[in-house]
Amino acid sequence: MREKIIHKSADLFLNYGFKSVTMDDIANALGISKKTIYQHFENKTKLVEATTLSMFSTIAYGIDCICALEKNPIEEIYDIKRFVSEHLKNEKSSPQFQLQKYYPKIFNTLKNKQFEVMYQCVKANLNRGMDIGIYRTTINVDFVTRIYFNCMLAIKDDNLFPSTTFSKNMLMENYLEYHLRGICTSKGLDILSKIIQKNQS
Repeated sequence: MREKIIHKSADLFLNYGFKSVTMDDIANALGISKKTIYQHFENKTKLVEATTLSMFSTIAYGIDCICALEKNPIEEIYDIKRFVSEHLKNEKSSPQFQLQKYYPKIFNTLKNKQFEVMYQCVKANLNRGMDIGIYRTTINVDFVTRIYFNCMLAIKDDNLFPSTTFSKNMLMENYLEYHLRGICTSKGLDILSKIIQKNQS
């Protein structure tokens, strides 16, 4: 039952936001009593914490599996983007913004975990890209990795990029192209152009 509660809560939080969804909403969606939820989670904060960590673990594992395939580094970035978008359902409710505002401790814990995973993943991607000649060998790997992570957080900021104007998918597509055009060699740009054309068709 604990896993069912986490799974349904994740679905509701992503669609309606951490603040908007109540324990009653979750109980009703599952067809159980609120008392049953409280048998597994002391309060809503504990449920939010368990749900966000569960989502993080699922996504981190999926990213590890994609990286293990050792595909072309540019394709790898787009595969990860697709995988994350599918799991986060394009984050209709700007959950990161709500998590940061209403559950700052959980947000900071999650952010640190995300950085650890993304740092290793992006660093490996950059090094492989340089080794095979599709990324410039003059790039500062540590700098680019940290900038990449911070920009990923920034494009999810609803104040900077209001969802009424920018779709999450459009932001991701634009940012990935922006990131890659800054680090690719001419060989890498040829691959990038083909991927963009394929995605548009």
